[in-house]
Amino acid sequence: MGNSLFKGFSKPFSRLFSNKEMRILMLGLDAAGKTTILYKLKLNQSVVTIPTVGFNVETVTYKNIKFNVWDVGGQDKIRPLWRHYFTGTKGLIFVVDSADSNRISEARQELHRIISDREMRDCLLLVLANKQDLPGALSPAQITDVLQLDKLKDRLWNVQPTCALTGDGLLEGLAWLSQNAKLK
Repeated sequence: MGNSLFKGFSKPFSRLFSNKEMRILMLGLDAAGKTTILYKLKLNQSVVTIPTVGFNVETVTYKNIKFNVWDVGGQDKIRPLWRHYFTGTKGLIFVVDSADSNRISEARQELHRIISDREMRDCLLLVLANKQDLPGALSPAQITDVLQLDKLKDRLWNVQPTCALTGDGLLEGLAWLSQNAKLK
């Protein structure tokens, strides 16, 4: 009988304190650092990677959110397959090699192609300006300009400077996603 008072509260409290899940798609050009980021977040270790042919999927828990992160290869032959991963995505992490100024316009084209797809219209956009430790790396403001992010009017987006090898900036990126997520 004493427990009946708390039965009405159990569902709201379980929702408040239980882990929520969010599907994240991590894309970017080849060699941007996607797989290194994934395993730095998952294992807190730098791992030796080879180019991803296909995809890697890992669950990364941050605070009370389980991020199901899909890291899909970025080689130009694989990019047409990216659209098959769009359904159900709540957040896009687009990884940019900030030190590769020769390919930044290619990254912009791919990013805008992705976010113009109707399946991706409601997802959050987190751009990880990776490799900030390298000489000549573009700043987050420069990445914002080159990727033409200011033109995105109906989308929440953020540029986070990162270094996948040290982990700098990665948790701040997850914090932004978790703060802005519309979770089910």
